[in-house]
Amino acid sequence: MKQPQGFEDAIHPSHVCKLLKSLYGLKQAPRAWNAKFTSYLPTLGFTLSHSDPSLFVKHTGIDIVLLLLYVDDIIITGSSSTLVQSVITDLGEAFDMKDMGKLTFFLGLEISYLSNGDIFVNQAKYLRDLLKKATMVECKPCSTPAKPYQQFLKDEGVSLQDPTPYRSLVGALQYLTFTRPDIAYAVNSVCQFMTAPTDIHFGAVKRILRYLKGTSHYGITYTSSDMQLLVYSDSDWAGDPNTRCSTTGYVVYLGNNPISWQSKKQTSVSRSSTEAEYKALAHSASEVSWIQQVLKDMHLFLATPPILHCDNLSALALSSNPVFHSRIKHLDTDFHFVRERVQRGDIHVQYVPTQEQVADVLTKGLHIVKIELGSKEMEAFTR
Repeated sequence: MKQPQGFEDAIHPSHVCKLLKSLYGLKQAPRAWNAKFTSYLPTLGFTLSHSDPSLFVKHTGIDIVLLLLYVDDIIITGSSSTLVQSVITDLGEAFDMKDMGKLTFFLGLEISYLSNGDIFVNQAKYLRDLLKKATMVECKPCSTPAKPYQQFLKDEGVSLQDPTPYRSLVGALQYLTFTRPDIAYAVNSVCQFMTAPTDIHFGAVKRILRYLKGTSHYGITYTSSDMQLLVYSDSDWAGDPNTRCSTTGYVVYLGNNPISWQSKKQTSVSRSSTEAEYKALAHSASEVSWIQQVLKDMHLFLATPPILHCDNLSALALSSNPVFHSRIKHLDTDFHFVRERVQRGDIHVQYVPTQEQVADVLTKGLHIVKIELGSKEMEAFTR
């Protein structure tokens, strides 16, 4: 070690500087930066969202500014360009910041602005990097992310000697589902074998990558629409051959735009399809409650309660009629969670025919030839 150039001590040339505080290069650097930045935002009039710790809201009269923070990457938007620019100026005076202009790329998400005012979001570059990582840049595309009716057993095939590549690719695919709900079910299936994957499971991962190779231009288009929350909830009863657990799937729309979706295996075995559907309703209601709170923090209020669509009449009856409580005493928590929100009018439950159930793609692995989630239209799909 030696004294830094330009700061040599002529009297003590062999001494070194004692570092009192460092921001960059230490493990606690992100936390220190976040604490410094978030403590400064209230001085500019921002308040922390109760639902999302990375969201800050500034409300001035009829105008609003939203700031989203991820480590040292920041997104700022608002109803007034003048107010947004003043916030950027104030932040620039306190921190060494660079204004990157209009948002086009953020954490692997590519944002394109269409001529009609719509916004298109996809992850094409992230996908290209993922294919390069998997050495499948020149692979042959396939039409579906999984084979029809395919189910995986945990012990079938030969165990991988090094499961690290499998786990790395599956983890990367999970991030890709942020803009690709069409692969959510397939990715959820391969995620269940992270502990001891086999060559059969690795083959399923490669098929997902082959499907993505031919659909790298896919993404989601967001259009201007009304402020109405619509939810499609579904489940696949006892669909997992290893544990006989069901799969929950839901899609949440804000107007015509899908804003949240999930495909996830339930934690316990359901004794009936009604029970599985009811658990899926509880998960969907929980997600909607969180979204409502986020919108409230952003000073956006819904004119009508959210509507939950379900294709199981028994589950709908359980959510609104306390007479059936004795039949599902073992589901007491989920029962009260959904029923209380229905009785208070926070949400409405509504039947939807199975052929119009959008969430099927997240629970049964429907292989879609064409899907337009933005307009809730699904055509020509086969299992």
